[in-house]
Amino acid sequence: MKLFEERFNLFFNDLVLQKYIDECLAKSIKALKVKNGNTPKWNEALNELNALSKGHLGLNEPYLSINNIDASSEIIESKLRKFLPWRKGPFILNDLILESEWQGDMKWQRLKNDITPLKNRRVLDVGAGNGYFTLRMALEGAKKALGIEPFLLFNYQYAAINALHKQDSKSMLLPLRLEEMPSMPIFESVFSMGVLYHQRDHMLHLSNLKEMMASDSELILETLIVDGDKGYSLIPEGRYANMRNVHCLPSIETLKSWLIDSGYRNIRVIDISQTTPNEQRKTQWIGDNPASLEDFLDPSDPSLTVEGHPAPTRAIVICNN
Repeated sequence: MKLFEERFNLFFNDLVLQKYIDECLAKSIKALKVKNGNTPKWNEALNELNALSKGHLGLNEPYLSINNIDASSEIIESKLRKFLPWRKGPFILNDLILESEWQGDMKWQRLKNDITPLKNRRVLDVGAGNGYFTLRMALEGAKKALGIEPFLLFNYQYAAINALHKQDSKSMLLPLRLEEMPSMPIFESVFSMGVLYHQRDHMLHLSNLKEMMASDSELILETLIVDGDKGYSLIPEGRYANMRNVHCLPSIETLKSWLIDSGYRNIRVIDISQTTPNEQRKTQWIGDNPASLEDFLDPSDPSLTVEGHPAPTRAIVICNN
């Protein structure tokens, strides 16, 4: 907790962010104190990682890389395996390759040339997972890159990665949901990637995102979609591609209408891609039950999920506040 508070205060040492420091810190500390039977194991591994000498964070595509850690790959691996499963990544730590379930670089390559450059911008990464993209945003030159992610394990993974490199004040992950954040209309770039379809109220999510955006800022929205006319959306009964909490998959025209109704403008679709097992895949870093996308598709027809729905297709949309 002490290390979290030290990093928090360093990140929030910014005239614009200072207004929100007390509320964000109080809520974050409360969230980190939630009881979880794994926290003793995670804390022990995190303390051991923090005791290692620090390396240097960089980019060796497709990997986020940390070089010159003064520890063997065997030691680093033994500690990081305490935080399975690793969903977002990948990372390379000295010569240890951590192949996460998701090949995050593929998503980043689809959007990086179409977004406004992040240099010197305040950036918000909603549903950040373990902060893989948050760290990439900081490496792109963001003035501040703030990720928010309520799932406790992913916050520990972020802390584990940060324990291995010399930290700066540009990136931070808070263990909070978007709806728990104070209204902070200070971010010039806001990312919501892989979040919208998990929302029971998609319009509320779009409204909450808008409350975090500075004037004339940019929203980068990535979400599952389906084919169909304006007004059509798929509301799965039960699971979708083995996911429990998928509530609504719109057509592209329906998604555009949601954004227009929410007050966004200059809406443009920059990519539509079907998710493949090259991007979401089984690896040794996802634990004892290593099922992934290939297990969630119909074995006789990969254009369908095991439930009979259209297979996952994702769109990236950019628009302005």
